[in-house]
Amino acid sequence: MALFLFPLHKSSLMQALQVTKITTTLQLEQAFLIRRTVFVEEQNCPPELELADEEESTHFLATIDHNPCGTCRWRKTDKGYKLERFAVLKEFRGKRVGQALLSAVLNDLPVDATYIYLNSQLDAVGLYTKFGFAFEGDQFEEAGIQHLKMVKKA
Repeated sequence: MALFLFPLHKSSLMQALQVTKITTTLQLEQAFLIRRTVFVEEQNCPPELELADEEESTHFLATIDHNPCGTCRWRKTDKGYKLERFAVLKEFRGKRVGQALLSAVLNDLPVDATYIYLNSQLDAVGLYTKFGFAFEGDQFEEAGIQHLKMVKKA
């Protein structure tokens, strides 16, 4: 089981932010609940689109003090390695959960992962650019939300 630890400061208390590669049914159910909350309930994405390509994906769960707070996944496609389904519960946003998830996923990809890409919602573009991703192509709509394709540059 891969475990990534990230220090998180809040006031004078130290909180433990962890990202774990999902290995249990319970962890996967927690990830799906986070995704349903963020994508289906908050962003009105169709539920049937939300649960595509699960079997071939490698999933991650972020927790703060053991409370599930974020999730994402990666999968190999015919184009390369696609990072997907980054979701952080509203009450945990702004606490570096997205950065921790992205860092963990990038560290988990196989050595031969030369083409790494994702479809970013417009409000998340800044996060991905900090990790070396650049825009490729035009803005497009996916599940009723505007996105940009982004590709990892050396």
